Amino acid sequence: MAPMADVTDAAFRRIFAKYGKPDVTWTEFVSADGLFLGGYDKLIKDLEFSEAERPIVAQFFTANPELMEKAAALAVKLGFDGVDINMGCPDKGVERQGAGAGLIKNPTLAKEIIRAAKRGAGALPVSVKTRIGYNKNELATWLPALLEEEPAVVTIHARTRKEMSKVPARWEHVREAVEIRNKLQSQTLIFGNGDVKDLDDAYAKAKETGADGVMLGRAIFGNPFLFSKKKRPELDEGRGEWRGKRSDLKSEERSDLGERRLEERLNVMLEHTKLFEELLGEHKNFSVMKKHYKAYVNGFSGAGELRAKLMETESAKEVVAIVEDFLKKPIQ
Repeated sequence: MAPMADVTDAAFRRIFAKYGKPDVTWTEFVSADGLFLGGYDKLIKDLEFSEAERPIVAQFFTANPELMEKAAALAVKLGFDGVDINMGCPDKGVERQGAGAGLIKNPTLAKEIIRAAKRGAGALPVSVKTRIGYNKNELATWLPALLEEEPAVVTIHARTRKEMSKVPARWEHVREAVEIRNKLQSQTLIFGNGDVKDLDDAYAKAKETGADGVMLGRAIFGNPFLFSKKKRPELDEGRGEWRGKRSDLKSEERSDLGERRLEERLNVMLEHTKLFEELLGEHKNFSVMKKHYKAYVNGFSGAGELRAKLMETESAKEVVAIVEDFLKKPIQ
């Protein structure tokens, strides 16, 4: 599971751990500067996790090696299974600090930060998540610099910083990263990231590129069953309609299946909402949940109206009332 700011928080991760646990989970990124320069009490909440989420990796961003070392040591103290350094975030505020994707322009500092993380992490593996380059593909120079420090994993988001997520991910560059790694006889694992639809797509991309692993990001929205190895029917256009291996069902059976599957999805959404309020209600604004409602509530009759109502809510209690009322209505 990819680290995503204001997405992969404690509530979100616990829902996934329950319904479709990924092989490895990353936290949303946390500012090492914020942790140790005045924001510890607030940001430490972003590093809380449950045993069900293991193995779990703490991701940090900073351009300060000393603070990176402290953050990695904190990850050890908190019981994380690994430490990841964000060297790919295109957020302007993060880049102004020289962190995130800004480090692509400063390989010397990037290497120093990896060394600092290793000092703080001790026996924990240290990894890096980055992009193929800043304004253009720079893997031929950027990746070898990272590999010199022997991180456990380098995750390659197959776009440049300039491209953000506005163009399709180019997985031929993940293959290029694997080839560079192999040529240098490095032991670092190469993961690919970008536009991965589901597990089948992930396995196909790993096979095509030789990547050691695949990280899924935007596909996780509204789909807590994404990493489940158990095949599940997928909701198609129209409430109660299904595609795939369920096509042999009679229409009334498909309708019943659709109703039960939709109810399951919405009930998971309610569980997610309640968990968010319980774990993070005093820490994060409830509006954070609304980006999840856009993902949970789509692809069925009445979704637009339901989604509009959910956008106006301010508490789990309001969400529960609206969804329960929706589920009382017959399928159209």
